[in-house]
Amino acid sequence: MSDKAEKSSSSLAENVKVLIQAVILAVFIRTVLFQPFSIPSSSMEKTLLVGDYLFVSKFSYGYSKFSLPFSPNLFSGRIFGSEPERGDIIVFRPAGEPGTDYIKRLVGLPGEKIQVTDGLLYINGEPIERELVGSYTPEGAGSGAGVPIYKETLPNGVTYDTLDLSPRSPGDNTREFTVPEGHYFMMGDNRDNSSDSRFAVGFVPYENLVGKAQVIFFSIQGGASPLEFWKWPSAVRGSRIFSSLNP
Repeated sequence: MSDKAEKSSSSLAENVKVLIQAVILAVFIRTVLFQPFSIPSSSMEKTLLVGDYLFVSKFSYGYSKFSLPFSPNLFSGRIFGSEPERGDIIVFRPAGEPGTDYIKRLVGLPGEKIQVTDGLLYINGEPIERELVGSYTPEGAGSGAGVPIYKETLPNGVTYDTLDLSPRSPGDNTREFTVPEGHYFMMGDNRDNSSDSRFAVGFVPYENLVGKAQVIFFSIQGGASPLEFWKWPSAVRGSRIFSSLNP
């Protein structure tokens, strides 16, 4: 074999080695550390907008089969587990849709009684603090009356904004839910436009938690793709990039 052929073969082998190492590193980071997640709906508006891209920490609550790509049934429960806190924004898989990622806010812990009455959240029979703080106009909505914004404060002091599209929506008055042990009650911040634990999503098992939403690393409006870089000057929401989602 000539020196030129040997060099070419050596270069190819080195490139394949680097590619394999990069794939292994990417799988490790996505499985053990952080997973990117994009927001496809307005259920967490205005906290999260369609077109936001997040990093979700896998290690925050430990690891279950849902932490792994394709969720192989290798083990049950969680390893290195730690409990989520009330107010966390969490990516999870509903018990009835184990192949679909949802993102909501945790409001109810195991053993608690949760109810919504006239749009106000009650935890164990006590109403949380709720204050009208302004109005919100969604992107592309044009002129007209904005959507009322209510600042809510949970019993542990976590505060966040919610939207109230209508005072008489199906989710504004619910039955009293008792959260089973090992499960959590999730709600979207856009209270009248969220499929969550009040409805078909139901209680979320601890095992089904994927991770905690930590930071917005990119945000683009108008349904544009991040790959359409020629649209960035007008479509990128620069003020949202690197915004922390922790209270």
